[in-house]
Amino acid sequence: MHTNPVVTWLGLDFNLSTMLMTTVAAIIVFIIAVSGAKAATAAKPAGMQNFMEWVIEFVRNTIASTMDLKKGEKFIALGLTLLMFIFVSNMLGLPVAILVEDDFARAAAEQELAEQGPDEVVEEAYDEEGAEGGHHATLWWKSPTADPHVTLTLSVTVILLTQFYGLRTHGVGGYLKSYTKPQWWLTPLNIIEQLANTLTLGLRLFGNIYAGEVMLGLLAGAVGFGIVGIVGLAVPMIAWQAFSIFIGAIQSFIFLILTMAYMAHRIDH
Repeated sequence: MHTNPVVTWLGLDFNLSTMLMTTVAAIIVFIIAVSGAKAATAAKPAGMQNFMEWVIEFVRNTIASTMDLKKGEKFIALGLTLLMFIFVSNMLGLPVAILVEDDFARAAAEQELAEQGPDEVVEEAYDEEGAEGGHHATLWWKSPTADPHVTLTLSVTVILLTQFYGLRTHGVGGYLKSYTKPQWWLTPLNIIEQLANTLTLGLRLFGNIYAGEVMLGLLAGAVGFGIVGIVGLAVPMIAWQAFSIFIGAIQSFIFLILTMAYMAHRIDH
């Protein structure tokens, strides 16, 4: 059983592992982008320059499939950032999950045991079945997109950006009028649509990545059955890893194209 390293500050809960992994993903994306920029040359492109040009062209084509590229050129940086950050985030938890038996795990074990019996039994039960016995550990290394707080934050940011550009493009009057199309009585449904887009965009990404990591955790549990379990689940583990990489890549693309579709809907109406 694992727990999350959560600390409370000013009445707010902060998941330290999510903050750590989000920072790691951002640093990796930054390093890739800087490497690609440094490799840029007017001569025959190679290596990182080839890779970055391919990714940028992929984002351009994706944007062009949802809106006029003259309007969409300004969203290339946004699309590139989303695609790379989400892809890297999706991949981080696939190779390994790092669990540590620390104070967070001890606190979780004591809280669980305290709910099960009187205070006098807590220490004894903990010594026999607590974190030292491997029943509780803190999950530090995971995919940040396996946390709904991260994916919903991304989706809220995207929807707010679409509203901003819609307002900027059409002005206040045109922006408000867009909610009355095609008929004024559909205004409540148009508002609900924006809320639904926010939830589905974030929860779709979270659900796919979280489910993949849960399945990998279940397969990794076969180590407890010794060499037979390891050998028997070697092929399923490799197959699921490959499938998870595919899902992670597809979900990055889906988030990108839906973002641009929502953006096109706001600025074209």
